[in-house]
Amino acid sequence: MSLAAPVETTAAPSEGRVHFTREGAVARLVFDRPIARNAMTWRMYEEMAQACAAIAADPTIRVAVLRGAGDRAFVAGTDIEQFRAFASGADGIAYEEKVDQYVSLLEQVPVPTIAVVEGWAAGGGMAIANACDFRLATPGARFGVPIARTLGNCLSASNLQRLVATLGISLVRRMLLAAEMPTAEEMPRDYVAIHAPDAIDAALEDLCGRIAGNAPLTLRVTKQMLSRLAHDPQAPDADLVREIYGSADFREGVESFLAKRPAQWRGE
Repeated sequence: MSLAAPVETTAAPSEGRVHFTREGAVARLVFDRPIARNAMTWRMYEEMAQACAAIAADPTIRVAVLRGAGDRAFVAGTDIEQFRAFASGADGIAYEEKVDQYVSLLEQVPVPTIAVVEGWAAGGGMAIANACDFRLATPGARFGVPIARTLGNCLSASNLQRLVATLGISLVRRMLLAAEMPTAEEMPRDYVAIHAPDAIDAALEDLCGRIAGNAPLTLRVTKQMLSRLAHDPQAPDADLVREIYGSADFREGVESFLAKRPAQWRGE
């Protein structure tokens, strides 16, 4: 897949868009296909990947926000129309591998990511929200993968593992086997923070500001370490520890702490 920086192109409304902008240290991705509750087309997945690559290449970006256009949905899955072309089980394997690659790119974004969920985060939307580091939601927002009563397909082991790692196997069983779509209020308290519709923007900006003010190398290395541990509890860490303790930011942190002044982080 292409990893070039996102470029504004003309797309038919039915294809949807993922708009990528930045405001200071904050990158913003908007899934824009409200006619279909922002269900993802291949164009949208590709534009999300391009935005992730652009964020990774820009050291001045400190946090990324993902949000759906309108207030009916974050992302309501993958566009079902695209499944009409499937002719065999091999198509399913290729599809799951492709989605896994896109979700992996989002997980590997080196800055903290925040999903703002209003309405539905279902199927592929659940996978995208789940891959983010933080989730904010309005009351009644729904999360899940109700494929047992909709499409009759399944998740790959890697995508299923991601859900189990963050939610636990009991809740994932409810989502997959009983096809439940829990509300934000029914989700674990440490999984999603709930804010009233008229307060969620202020809560988002507060969280962005707090994250953007933290040591960027510490955030990046911590994300890398957590990713390694998710795959191997005995993952090596010497390279990351060496990078942090050898950085100018670590020396600045020590000096600013002792001098009782705010640290001036440079990401170096």
